[in-house]
Amino acid sequence: MSIGKKARLARLLHPASGRSVIIPMDHGATLGPIQGLADPAHSIAKLCADLSLLQGLVLHRGALVKVSEMLPPYALPARILHLSASTVASPRVTEKSLVANVEDALRMGADAVSIHINLGVDGEPAMLRDLGRTASLCQQWGMPLLAMVYVRVAGQVSHATVDLAHAARLVAEMGADLVKVSYPGSAEDMAKVVEGCFIPVLIAGGEKCASDQQVEHMVSEAIRGGATGVCMGRNVFQHDYAASFMRKIGFAVHGEKSHPSPEAGLARS
Repeated sequence: MSIGKKARLARLLHPASGRSVIIPMDHGATLGPIQGLADPAHSIAKLCADLSLLQGLVLHRGALVKVSEMLPPYALPARILHLSASTVASPRVTEKSLVANVEDALRMGADAVSIHINLGVDGEPAMLRDLGRTASLCQQWGMPLLAMVYVRVAGQVSHATVDLAHAARLVAEMGADLVKVSYPGSAEDMAKVVEGCFIPVLIAGGEKCASDQQVEHMVSEAIRGGATGVCMGRNVFQHDYAASFMRKIGFAVHGEKSHPSPEAGLARS
């Protein structure tokens, strides 16, 4: 691994826990200005109130530019440029197309790139081709690659352990540095997915859950099963108290001891 990729990848992992909390905020391209994303800079400013708990944001290029203009770089975690898109207006919404590339990410000062892959759909071969080409460019330029991969069975996202293990292993074999998959339902099944994959595995949050407790339990069980962290969007940025809930998720992933207390900061100063 190149020095550049090592340095960029380190920004995506907490220095104490070695885990990661990433908030994907690319939904505006797919769904429009949904709750929590009408003003992305405002939402991000709230979520970034505690940068020790948040490692990355996933944004499309337009939102990344806007946010970078409105918020200083030191107020943001690692910025991950999302390279693929589709819209709910299309009958082929599950077929993602590349709308940006690794060179764009470098020019914009991004720390990593991400790409969305759906398996089990007609567009799977084209998306795998795009994944391979992107992985080659990431190797060339020393850019970390986060692959968000879902398996669809009869039109629905699969949570079956065998499907998730296959999806995670596939993108690891293709050269991704981190992978995001659906939560399989238990710590024991999470362990099976992690054991079959040789890169860090993050879990998706999926659609907004019915309660905070449901989300917190899912995150805690995923970590117990060996997940490296979460890549969770709507359950965080659509929360009525997004900043405080973001802290809860951060503590669930990293542990209380990974967070410096105000007293410790005063002692060092």
